[in-house]
Amino acid sequence: MRYALGVEYDGSGFLGWQRLSRVGSAEEAASAAEANTVQEALELALSSVAAESVATICAGRTDAGVHAQCQVVHFDTGAVRDPRGWALGTTSRLPPSVGALWCVPVPDDFSARFSAVARRYRYRILNRSVRPSLQRQYLAWERGRLDAGAMHRAAQALLGENDFSAFRSAECQATHAMRELQSISVRRDGDEVVVDVQANAFLHHMVRNIVGSLTLVGRGERPEGWIAELLAGRDRSAAGPTAPAGGLLFLGPLYPAKWGLPAEVSLPA
Repeated sequence: MRYALGVEYDGSGFLGWQRLSRVGSAEEAASAAEANTVQEALELALSSVAAESVATICAGRTDAGVHAQCQVVHFDTGAVRDPRGWALGTTSRLPPSVGALWCVPVPDDFSARFSAVARRYRYRILNRSVRPSLQRQYLAWERGRLDAGAMHRAAQALLGENDFSAFRSAECQATHAMRELQSISVRRDGDEVVVDVQANAFLHHMVRNIVGSLTLVGRGERPEGWIAELLAGRDRSAAGPTAPAGGLLFLGPLYPAKWGLPAEVSLPA
């Protein structure tokens, strides 16, 4: 049987999503609280509930320190549990920073990765003279005033299907840099500057590298047209720095309505 599972997590204490070691047996699940990746912790918890080894496939891997509002994974198991039991049982075996939000049985041809038609990220920058104390693990910090309007206008040059080599990390393992950026917005919300991005898929560090470059525009250090020049130049060394991981939140993927997943990860029917 195949299930889709919605998962939220605070990535502060993890080395990213992808497991660094093979999933353990159900008897090893007591170590889930000490797991160093989110995937490892989740698989150990699921294996404990299933009383058999369970492996997961996710919609989009996140880096060390990056958080997720609704990561989606799928897993296969011969264990018979109701969806509520999967969600609650798994959460009870996870560390406090990770939780299973919901579980839905899906057809065998559903893939958390390949069935998704979009992924969405949000980046939050606290833009004030004093560094954050509350919620500091979820915010980047910029002391000088940012021009969110200029950042938004500059970002629109990235829309559409493009080669995003200028915003791709050297460690990226993708076979090519072509991605379709479906929407990007930059807005000010009080002391925060919020960047929302949606694409069919993302390259390694792509969002953080875009934000790092947009920040230079917001500071007035680069003109708005510079972002278009970076995109056309395809040279990562010419772009801005990689923004800190803590400000990045994976809002979640989007799937066609036919899969019957919760509204937060489904396109309108």
